[in-house]
This record gives sequence, C-alpha cells and structure tokens, in this order.
Amino acid sequence: MTLSPLGDQAVLAYFPDEAAAVRFAAAVRAAGPPWLLDVVPAYASVGVFFDPDLTTTQAAARWAKRLKVPPADATGPPGKAHAVPVCYEMGPDLGRVAEHTGLTPDRVIELHLSREYTVYAVGFVPGFPYLGYLPDELCGVARLPSPRLRLDAGSVGLTGRQTGVYPLPRPGGWNIVGRTPLTLVDVADGFIPIRVGDTVRLTRIDEAGFRQLEGERLAV
Repeated sequence: MTLSPLGDQAVLAYFPDEAAAVRFAAAVRAAGPPWLLDVVPAYASVGVFFDPDLTTTQAAARWAKRLKVPPADATGPPGKAHAVPVCYEMGPDLGRVAEHTGLTPDRVIELHLSREYTVYAVGFVPGFPYLGYLPDELCGVARLPSPRLRLDAGSVGLTGRQTGVYPLPRPGGWNIVGRTPLTLVDVADGFIPIRVGDTVRLTRIDEAGFRQLEGERLAV
C-alpha cells in the first residue's frame, strides 16, 4: 500500500489490485475511528476522508498503515450478492458487440451471463455500478462514436473490460446489450443498495418477464 494526501481532508491509498483495495475499505469501515467521515473505494485505490478538527493527514496516514486488514483467504467476500435480471431483447447494441467480437448474439449473451461480477466503483450517477471484469472474448469493444442523449433506467451496457447498469435515465456512450426491469436507485428515498465490494450475478429474462418485474426494487 502507498499513501498520498488528497487535499487537506483525505488520504488516498493505492493497492496492487482491486481485491486488496476492497478488503482495506471494509476494514476501515469496520474499525470506524471517530474522525472518519467517508470511505470511497474505486478500483485499486481508496479515499479515506476525515474530520480535520479531529485528526490530520499525517495522523490518518499513520493509522491507515497500522490498520490490520484480513488476508484474501481469511474471510469471504466483504459485500452482498445481488441478482439482476436482464432482458437482452431490449439491447440495441447487441449486434454491434457481436460484430466487433466475431461472435453470435447468443454467444455474447452466454458469455455476459457467465461471470459473477465484482463492483469495483460506484459513480457517474448515483448508484451506477462499474462491474468487472468481462470474459476476454467480450473485452475491447469501444464506446459508441456518439453517446445517446438519453438511456432508459436499467439499461445494461459494456465497454472495454467492464459492464454496468444505468440506474437512472441519463446520457450514455456504452454499448447497450439489455435492460433490467428492477429499480436499482431511488435517490429521494436514499435507496442505493449496490456498493463497492458487492457481487452481481446477471440472469436472463424475456420481455414477458421484464413486464412482470418492471418497477420492482432490487432485493436487499
């Protein structure tokens, strides 16, 4: 782990891999020092935000270095497991992904469903989970040449090595391969259940299944 100041109210910790960052973030939250304001993991880094009236950058860094973090094989995954149903018939870019990868659309779907994904970051909009990593056969598909001005909530996209779900109607440039009927975010109600370190398993549904589940909240 390497540490550096992040402004005057946070310390940024860097790790050799994403799993180590997730374990460190979980350990910081569990320890809960009185000066801690927030913990923001993103891929192989973790921002530890503190109350400057209660500690300093140097003291927070010393605390972070002394923190005991369980090794990878000591405990199970620190996050929750989520199941997200996806209707691939609502994926306008499924053909584009198939053409780029040289696979059939059915094979793209099969591979997309084959992984249990880890949430390595949440951002862009409230509750947008960056899920990694795609099977090698699906990696390397570029973003759209021009982002769409509006995507429906629940749109499931992929680009590069990642996949993710747009939880709210927003512009977006990822390749949309499907859509989930579930509500993943309700900002007004404070419902943002997916966090860094959680895992997501995608399941396939048809359009009838989509209509049946439309508007239901993600189970927590």
